Amino acid sequence: MNKPKGKYAWTAKVGEKGQIVIPKEAREIFNIQPGDTLILLGDELQGIAIVKQEMLVKFAETILKTQQSTEEVL
Repeated sequence: MNKPKGKYAWTAKVGEKGQIVIPKEAREIFNIQPGDTLILLGDELQGIAIVKQEMLVKFAETILKTQQSTEEVL
């Protein structure tokens, strides 16, 4: 079975202190470095997503710029 291009799945065990280790391949693909801040987004029905803080900030900035452009037109 072929997996979709750009789609990945890994497993990680939770340690006694609630910590997980992000697999090396995932850290390399997503350029996660020591000291990076990650955001955990949770939905009780869908689960947890882990996002680099800088990506969430870029996403928020894009939304705000789009909103400002829309308001200027009105």
